Amino acid sequence: MSLLIQIIVLFLSSFAIMLITTPIGLPVLRRLKFGQTVRNEGPESHLVKNGTPTMGGLMILFAFAIPCAFIIVNNPMVASAAAITAFFGLVGFMDDFIKVKKKQSEGLKPWQKMGLQVIFTIGILVYMYFFSDISFSMIVPFTHGMEINIGIWALPLCFFVILGTDTGSNFTDGLDGLVSKVTLAILAFLFVVALMQGSTLVLPIAIFAGALLGFLVFNSYPAKVFMGDTGALAIGGFVAVCAIELKVTLFLPIIAFIYVAEVGSVIMQVSYFKMTHGKRIFKMTPIHHHFEKSGWKETKVVSVFTIVTIILCMLAMLAL
Repeated sequence: MSLLIQIIVLFLSSFAIMLITTPIGLPVLRRLKFGQTVRNEGPESHLVKNGTPTMGGLMILFAFAIPCAFIIVNNPMVASAAAITAFFGLVGFMDDFIKVKKKQSEGLKPWQKMGLQVIFTIGILVYMYFFSDISFSMIVPFTHGMEINIGIWALPLCFFVILGTDTGSNFTDGLDGLVSKVTLAILAFLFVVALMQGSTLVLPIAIFAGALLGFLVFNSYPAKVFMGDTGALAIGGFVAVCAIELKVTLFLPIIAFIYVAEVGSVIMQVSYFKMTHGKRIFKMTPIHHHFEKSGWKETKVVSVFTIVTIILCMLAMLAL
């Protein structure tokens, strides 16, 4: 089977699985009362979302795992990307489960959530560096493909890259379809890079894109289901590991600028609030809520953030 046919078949498979399983899964989530609890201090327009089924990330993981099972054998790159997706998805599931059971907007304690991600990240990086032939070289943007290799020092760098990307994806998941659409643009960039390099990662990237596109059918405004941390954490881990394996680690601040802006806005807000004893830079963070509070409709924020990501991904293509 040619590569092109493989890509199309796997992409359509994950997309079809989403279209089939989500209508089946939604009534189950409702019966189990797995509904979203919206925080009271958020935008008033979000209060109507209380009770919307969450944990839709489970369907994303299922739609990703089934086709991926056919290509994972004896492929460390695919195995690493799939493993981090599953591990982070598990952490997200635990967080979501506590939220829905306790009917609150907070799940795992921050130290528990981060601690689990740290353990899984270290485990994946140790496997990738010491027990596989995966290269940790990095292409430097705007140098016509020049690569650098910092040896074992790549491990702490990639450690923070994975956790940072994952946190950014999690914070971006706050509006209907936002993280899905932004991530699809990022995956398009990673897919083209994988294709240029002849990497087998084109296959899992195509699968993940198909699953996300299928999820958007139900998650676009007004959302019938939310992915929850189950999906958001899985997305961040997948994007980060694929970027590392494709040697475009240093491109993440460009292609995932929205992730960075979401995390950065929270850090700036909290730091400034503590320094000034109560003053704020933004009306609300993560920053997508600031634009909502400024009068932008939710759909406009999603559209603008997606367009920004598409443009930055095109810029990144020029930087290869």
